[in-house]
Amino acid sequence: MRIGVGLSTAPGARQAGAQAAANARDQIAGETPSLAVLLASRAHTDEAAAVLAGVHHSVQVPALIGCVAQAIVAGRREIEDEPAVAVWLASGLPAAAETFQLDFLRTAAGGLLAGYRFDTAARDFHLLLPDPFSFPADILLEHLNTDLPGTTVMGGLVSGAQRPGGCRLFHDHEVVTSGAVGVRLPGLRGVPIVSQGCRPIGSPYIVTGARGARITELGSRPPFERLREIVEALPPDQQELVTHGLQIGVVVDEHLSAPGQGDFLIRGLLGADPSSGAIEIGEIVEVGTTVQFQVRDAAGADEDLRAALLHAGSDLPGRPAGALLFTCNGRGRRMFGVANHDATAIEDALDGIPLAGFFAAGEIGPIAGRNALHGFTASMAVFVE
Repeated sequence: MRIGVGLSTAPGARQAGAQAAANARDQIAGETPSLAVLLASRAHTDEAAAVLAGVHHSVQVPALIGCVAQAIVAGRREIEDEPAVAVWLASGLPAAAETFQLDFLRTAAGGLLAGYRFDTAARDFHLLLPDPFSFPADILLEHLNTDLPGTTVMGGLVSGAQRPGGCRLFHDHEVVTSGAVGVRLPGLRGVPIVSQGCRPIGSPYIVTGARGARITELGSRPPFERLREIVEALPPDQQELVTHGLQIGVVVDEHLSAPGQGDFLIRGLLGADPSSGAIEIGEIVEVGTTVQFQVRDAAGADEDLRAALLHAGSDLPGRPAGALLFTCNGRGRRMFGVANHDATAIEDALDGIPLAGFFAAGEIGPIAGRNALHGFTASMAVFVE
């Protein structure tokens, strides 16, 4: 398997698509491409069809997905403020890539997923790029977790639009404006790396009282009391973080004796009731669940990403051939104050592998074997030779 990444910052849409595809084609040294992932910055929204035409003019590829995004990643660069097109090409896949388009149809009983049926027998790796305005990715992920456990999905909510109908998704030779596009990769096992950018504070506690997403007791005491004790024990600089970066981590696998980095599903703390001591979080929890308060800041996000890369790098089953990155549009310069943070960290940790991706409005990646939708996360699929 060979992977190449091409980048073009040419202002013309068709020219940029053609240049990026040609650069990626040159990197796979004459191999026949099996799959393309096309990523264009928001400046090319109105000319998305021209970008796609330029790509197909340069390479003959049987399967293609992609999107227009707020910002894109190619190699060590995160291009946030200028027109850019990146093309990620893969050759030598173990089986033909199967692209698909999904729509969500609202019904009186709720809704229906239409356009593609996931294989109930296979537990394949999938890439998924949903339009956040028209496609409820969380419903699909919950369906797969419940009915097709072992099916892995990675990707990101498309961030190229600020209103319904503004997204541009690429599906083979078409540009679509709603739903989701994706690809099934039979026989190919991408290695997921999910960095949620948080670090724990205090101790883990068992939920001893809960109603839906409202936690009424942690270790038989009001959660607000537990939180107050934790904050009072923190150094002054970390106490400041709690005022604007407080989260809560929910352990996904309760069989773990000592949950650590990568074992928590991070969710926001939505509210607290000082009178009762209850808290509300962005996830339904059951009595018996283990949780731990977390904080998120640039230093913690940097540390978490590097730890996740180090851990995954030591466990890769072969030499990495390339990777796709879906990083939150709240990261980049907004979080770290410098350009290219995530891309540089990944390239340094994985020896400069071919990397492409985009800034997403929500990131998809598994935690402890369960597909999940995240925020402020760097979610990456690494493919090995």
